Amino acid sequence: MAQVHLFLMVLPIVSFVVSSSVTTGYYEHPRRLLEHIGVPSFNSTSKVTHRGSKLRASSHQEVDEIDHVCGYQSSVATYYGVIATMDVYTFQNLKESERILAQIWVVDDTEQTQLTSGWEVNPSRYGDSKTHFFVDWTINEKDGCPNLLCAGFVPVNSSTITPGDILEPSSGQSRITLKIFKSKEDGNWWLHFGTDTKNLKPVGYWPKGIIIKLLDHASFIQWAGVTFSYNGEISPPMGNGQWPRSSSAASFRNVQYVDVNGHGYDPSWDSLHAVETHRECYRTGVFRMEVEGNMFYYGGPGGCTS
Repeated sequence: MAQVHLFLMVLPIVSFVVSSSVTTGYYEHPRRLLEHIGVPSFNSTSKVTHRGSKLRASSHQEVDEIDHVCGYQSSVATYYGVIATMDVYTFQNLKESERILAQIWVVDDTEQTQLTSGWEVNPSRYGDSKTHFFVDWTINEKDGCPNLLCAGFVPVNSSTITPGDILEPSSGQSRITLKIFKSKEDGNWWLHFGTDTKNLKPVGYWPKGIIIKLLDHASFIQWAGVTFSYNGEISPPMGNGQWPRSSSAASFRNVQYVDVNGHGYDPSWDSLHAVETHRECYRTGVFRMEVEGNMFYYGGPGGCTS
């Protein structure tokens, strides 16, 4: 299956849904219509108007893969990294044509280079329906690969986890914390992994020699849940399948940027934009500043066919 790399690019604003904070720490951020690499545009009803990448189904007929995204994206600025704690779930019976992910991105100013990490259920990649830890990267929208399938991401020997490893959430759910940041000492982009922000350990790094367009800093950050499905087939659940209005829905917590010295700091109100591409099937919840280290719920039951 061809690898589809995501980057969400802000288009001119078509509409906003904004409400003032009614409780300290709560704010409804503007919804933006988005453009994806490989998915040229979305109309005002959030349905795909141009198709995504061409993939081969088991019948050997060409099919279109559609991606669905919910989360938050930064405005354009100078960033040195991103932190998040995300809920991790299992999906025992996912079909080969489906994928479910939760991930963080850092992206360069040309919108062509990105570094990504998170968890995914991806039967076509791993040959099972288990939840896996993953990393990914792409340069110029084409060069790069997931996990350790090509030379690029460099794992460290002391790491307790390797890209591609299986995550086995107890009772079907757990949490992991990830930090992607540019090291002031060596100039490489490092990935740290842990169960919370207090026990992060290095997994490996993307060498500065290959990530030329991120040599100094990133220009966009994103935290999001993602699903993939074939056009015409019913899309899978995102997160844990619950709408974000429920406190038991999937979440991102400890949402932060990283400064030049590698320290996390809170995002400002005006630097975030909510991402929703298929609101009839998935939603992004209200961003809750200073609640569990800054957090939001996301997800939905799925069911989109285009």
